[in-house]
Amino acid sequence: MKNLNLRYFFFILILSLITFIIDGALAVSSQDKPKNIKWPFDGIFGYFDKRAIQRGFQVYKEVCQTCHSLRYISYRNLEEVGFSPQEVKAIASGYQITDGPNDQGEMFQRPANPTDMFVPPYENEKAARAANNGAYPVDLSLIVNARPNGANYVYSILTGYLSVDDANALPKGFKLSSGMHFNPYFPNKQIAMPPPLSDNLVSYADGTEATIDQMAKDIVTFLQWTAEPEMENRKLMGIKITIYLIIFTIIFYLAKRRIWRKIK
Repeated sequence: MKNLNLRYFFFILILSLITFIIDGALAVSSQDKPKNIKWPFDGIFGYFDKRAIQRGFQVYKEVCQTCHSLRYISYRNLEEVGFSPQEVKAIASGYQITDGPNDQGEMFQRPANPTDMFVPPYENEKAARAANNGAYPVDLSLIVNARPNGANYVYSILTGYLSVDDANALPKGFKLSSGMHFNPYFPNKQIAMPPPLSDNLVSYADGTEATIDQMAKDIVTFLQWTAEPEMENRKLMGIKITIYLIIFTIIFYLAKRRIWRKIK
């Protein structure tokens, strides 16, 4: 009986320590739950709004690519969302690629081709950190799939900054570190990246009003596509397989009834 009580005591002690560690970790990384947005690409019948993707690419090109890379996407992939081959070629040619070596064994610069991957803003991680006060801007290719509830998370981050007028509206007792910005949807509620969006920051080619909310939704739609460009085909295949299985289940059920109807 004494040994049983001792085991029970140690079990409770270990459980308490685990709970304390978990609670401490959650307290350190506390953040608000992301906003819940209804996206066209959600659900089994989800689809990509190609016009939104094109606008999102414009936001990435004019705003995000200053710091963030898209290392797993090539320029020719943009043809999948409505850009013509000529447009893709013109987009790619605006960037310089380090290629080589040439016949003299030297590296050289050339305009990017549609087959090239998106040119990153920095040569390496150290250069990226040096340009961003030690912070490393993450690659955005897979960011939506790399974060839980990724689309809503990214949207909430982009729209969750305090405005200039709210600079003194920090939660009571909250201490904002030097060089950081308050954002309740980021771990610890502070982020090194300054607010990237502001109203009318870009001029959309299709005339859409470029509000913060609109640009955030467009860039999230674009990043959902970069993370899962095969999504529509995958969901279509899933629907076809489901219909196939339903039909054959009905056929097999009717066949079973017919074969076994005389057996009681």
